[in-house]
Amino acid sequence: MLVEGITRRTVWIEADEESVGIIDQRRLPFAFETLTLRNAEDTAVAIRDMLVRGAGCIGAVAAHGMFLAARECHLAGLSGGGFNERLTRLAEQLCATRPTAVNLAWAVRRQLDEMALVDDPHEKVILARDLARRIADEDADFCRRIGEHGLPLLEKIFHQKGGKSPVNILTHCNAGWLAFVDFGSATAPLYAAHDAGIPVHVWVDETRPRNQGARLTAWELGQHGVPHTVIVDNAGGHLMQHGLVDLVLTGTDRTTWTGDVANKIGTYLKALAARDNGLPFYVALPSSTFDWVTADGLAGIPIEERSGDEVSRVSGSVGELDSAEEVEVNLVAKGSPVANYAFDVTPARLVTGLISERGICAATARGIAELYPELSPWRESGI
Repeated sequence: MLVEGITRRTVWIEADEESVGIIDQRRLPFAFETLTLRNAEDTAVAIRDMLVRGAGCIGAVAAHGMFLAARECHLAGLSGGGFNERLTRLAEQLCATRPTAVNLAWAVRRQLDEMALVDDPHEKVILARDLARRIADEDADFCRRIGEHGLPLLEKIFHQKGGKSPVNILTHCNAGWLAFVDFGSATAPLYAAHDAGIPVHVWVDETRPRNQGARLTAWELGQHGVPHTVIVDNAGGHLMQHGLVDLVLTGTDRTTWTGDVANKIGTYLKALAARDNGLPFYVALPSSTFDWVTADGLAGIPIEERSGDEVSRVSGSVGELDSAEEVEVNLVAKGSPVANYAFDVTPARLVTGLISERGICAATARGIAELYPELSPWRESGI
């Protein structure tokens, strides 16, 4: 996607073939900066401290982190059992950084399985490097296809409205290209429609506490020229009541094989409001975001609890809006305890449909199994 007219991705292997580049998402939208990761610890910090965030991006960065971990083990002169033991330890450290997003563990496991195919440490490094690139390319391709499958939904709404007024989409958090490698999940259909000449307008939830909507989604859409308006999180229901929303479209950090959706805190409330107002609520995701083990999202998906500082403090630009200087201020009364649940679970019954790289399906075990018969346990489950 575009940054000042230049095509960028969220993660890449640097020209030296020994390090990994990322965009420091904490600095956006006030400054665009890239950072270099040189080892597994750098990668763990980048994921844990949200220099990078979003399901697909976390998975792709973790895959690149496993390449760096393999290099570490090789440079330390390890081989055989010693190499594998150290690599497993580094893999566990990466997986522990963000427990809710399933893409992370999925990417790490793919790397471990790939490296297990050979014994030579140098060959393991080469395999890990090549797989990291493939995972990134795959993520971008899957998101592009999500856009292709979601485009007809927006086209249909546009024609139902008489082919004159824009399609109004409400989204939550950031499920754009910054949250993946390219295109994004929830934003892919928006970009596809915009590029096809279908007028769209996006209501962008600010998405407290880290404001990924206001800081990231709005910046992304602006870079691509997509009309949008930033709103406070609690304005969504009001807009729906007054006919100002045609479709709610979000991403997800983990979706069970039965259709329960874990996403940024507040998504469940948007789904409830959409149901009450008779509006479609769609979730976009690549297959890497499905959890093929967990059936009950409310009981089985771990909900990450992050530092209360993210709620009690907020940062922003000082002076001119394009200033890179930021300050952090307190929001909460001194001594008040703060809880920070990062995600919630939207039950499948509230989800109109799931948009994946293979098409659109019902948010049910059967619907998902029809798209992914080789992965879903539905036929054996008895559900």
